[in-house]
Amino acid sequence: MTLLAIAHRAGNSLAGLEAANQLGVDVVECDIHQYRGNLEVRHLKTAGPLPFLWDRWQLASASAPRLGLAALLAADRHGTTFMLDLKGRRTAAARAVARLLRDLGHDAPILVCGRHWPSVELLAEEPQVLPVLSARNRGELRRLLSRLEDGSRVHGVSVHRDLLDAGTVARLSDLVEVVMTWSVNDLESLDRMRDLGVTGIISDEPTVLAQLLAERPDPGPRGSGS
Repeated sequence: MTLLAIAHRAGNSLAGLEAANQLGVDVVECDIHQYRGNLEVRHLKTAGPLPFLWDRWQLASASAPRLGLAALLAADRHGTTFMLDLKGRRTAAARAVARLLRDLGHDAPILVCGRHWPSVELLAEEPQVLPVLSARNRGELRRLLSRLEDGSRVHGVSVHRDLLDAGTVARLSDLVEVVMTWSVNDLESLDRMRDLGVTGIISDEPTVLAQLLAERPDPGPRGSGS
């Protein structure tokens, strides 16, 4: 089984996108916020009227330039498969992404994930979108399993690694094509997730992604016969 190598948050900057593509990952993930009518690619959150962006121990000036989703897609030169992580609990961002994809004529397959499932499912009405439902806590995981077993059709799931065991992974694998997990940032965690049977590894660490890619069998020279 070939595990998908997914570069967590690598699409939140053009430098991160280039580094992930140079590494050769399968999917580049980025965080999508809608702010004042713009689709911004960033992990940091706004702080209301305060002049900074934040996340736990990180602070950044709110006046610093912000990468837009349109600019990110336009900058891609590698045919990247993106995974857009929709942030927030409103469907407006999903509608805006759908409009942007149509305007740009971006018809290549694109993964869309998020913990606010109505947004993901709304965007999945676009023919090129592969929906991925996310779960961060046990309550979300219970609701996710119930939703899938009731017949909700999605491409995959993204579940925090602390919630997974072999039984849960097997149950999810019966219901979706791809079972992803995050954040797998050390080789011990990579081994554990592989043993559980997940099919997608989301990591912030280039060393983990490089190890995952190095374990793949050599396809051999192009055109070689068996």
